[in-house]
Amino acid sequence: MENTPGPVAGRKEWTALGVLMLPLLLVSMDISVLYFAIPYVSQDLEPSATQQLWILDMYGFVLAGLLITMGALGDRIGRRASVLAGAVLFGAASVVAAYAHTAELLIMARALLGLGGAALMPSTLALIRNLFHDAKQRGKAVTLWTAVMTTGISLGPVVSGLLLEHFWWGSVFLINLPAMVLLLVLVPFLVPEFKSAKRERFDLLSSVLSLGAVLLVVYGIKEWARHGYEPLPALTIGVGLVVGFVFVRRQKRLAHPMIDLGLLGRRTFGGPVFANLLAMFATVGMAVFLTQYLQSVYGLSPFNAALWSLVPAAGAAVAAPAASALAQRVDRAYVMGGGFLVSASGFLWMTQVRTDSALWFALSGAALYAGGLVAAMTLANELALGAAPPERAGSAAAVLESGQEFGGALGMAILGSVGAAVYSRDMADALPSGVPQAEAVRETLGGATAVAAQLPGETADAVLAAARDAFTHGMNIAAVGAAVVMAAAGLFSLAWLRGAGRTRRPAESADARATTLAS
Repeated sequence: MENTPGPVAGRKEWTALGVLMLPLLLVSMDISVLYFAIPYVSQDLEPSATQQLWILDMYGFVLAGLLITMGALGDRIGRRASVLAGAVLFGAASVVAAYAHTAELLIMARALLGLGGAALMPSTLALIRNLFHDAKQRGKAVTLWTAVMTTGISLGPVVSGLLLEHFWWGSVFLINLPAMVLLLVLVPFLVPEFKSAKRERFDLLSSVLSLGAVLLVVYGIKEWARHGYEPLPALTIGVGLVVGFVFVRRQKRLAHPMIDLGLLGRRTFGGPVFANLLAMFATVGMAVFLTQYLQSVYGLSPFNAALWSLVPAAGAAVAAPAASALAQRVDRAYVMGGGFLVSASGFLWMTQVRTDSALWFALSGAALYAGGLVAAMTLANELALGAAPPERAGSAAAVLESGQEFGGALGMAILGSVGAAVYSRDMADALPSGVPQAEAVRETLGGATAVAAQLPGETADAVLAAARDAFTHGMNIAAVGAAVVMAAAGLFSLAWLRGAGRTRRPAESADARATTLAS
């Protein structure tokens, strides 16, 4: 990371950062905002089972697939322009989604929301690189960015639940409009334009290849997580990896590549990208278990479960600034490694959660692992962003965020598969004989709950008790896997990143320096 002191940011820059956090919060919330709304959408639009899955997944697929493209485009056309265009598209798509009268129209609107989100997310992180030249201030700004991004994912179900108590399901999209209007009004006055001084050609074929690679791999991983191993998802992942290989080969030959492979090879950038991928692997992989535990095992309503799930986010909000402050005095590799080890201890705590554990016990373990993860992710984001040349900040941010998307998809697939396998094995041994629809009971806790609702009292209680024990055991084993990965991430940070943040980069030449254009 570049440690040379730079100009100190003032009130205008910090106000601009606050405005830029609005779209980041909403883009993060839209990943999870439909969790409570989907039953109402299903009742109103009557989508097929396949259409319902696409309503839920389309946003994340398009967002992940276009991050690299939109990050590179923002570097070329200007990051402020990218933010403004993304805000217009995100706002317009929100209106279409809110008033969609068919499932097909809602799926299309979710795709447009993903496109708008992909334009917004890399540019908000890249603009931090341009607004805050002082390393210490930039660290605080990245801390805020990371906290807002992670909090938004947790906040989505809570906001959705509150709105659905008073309004129709379209309100979960209309909440985006005031923030987008505010963004369009204030950004031109607060944020100067930043783009590369070089006239670099945008390679359309690279864009298509990156989109194809990411979409195929993420889709294959999610299908694997949903249905277990099947030939088609495995083939999809394989084809996606081949397309990704072709994309990388093309980048090596281009005079103006979409991503800087040399930058990715630096330990100050590639190392944090990999560390972030591992962090999101554990974060997303365990989030599904915690939500189901609170609802189906502990017996909370969906809205109350969403509220209680904010407790770990509160722990993360404390850990992130503490880690950033500590990294000013201690090599950040030690702080990152410590964060990962703290998260590993939190996951080991979760291995002791039982069906009859107190609520505070489960949430304390979750807060411990969330705090450690966000502390490590904050420092990884800061190190990677500082390593990127200003004119490549958008592409660098997109690569960083794409790694997070892959990590989350892998965590959901691998840890979810581990938990599902343990559940099925335990239920095969514990399920009382003669239970109808035994296959559905053995597959998921949700299936067991639905079947139990149709059974007489004692049999229903036996099925539910067995299913809850099996699910909790699956969560315990998945937590062991997450703890092992986090311990490995801690060792990687200590071995690979020690001293990485103290090396100055050579001064950038004038023609490579980003041009600041006063609006």
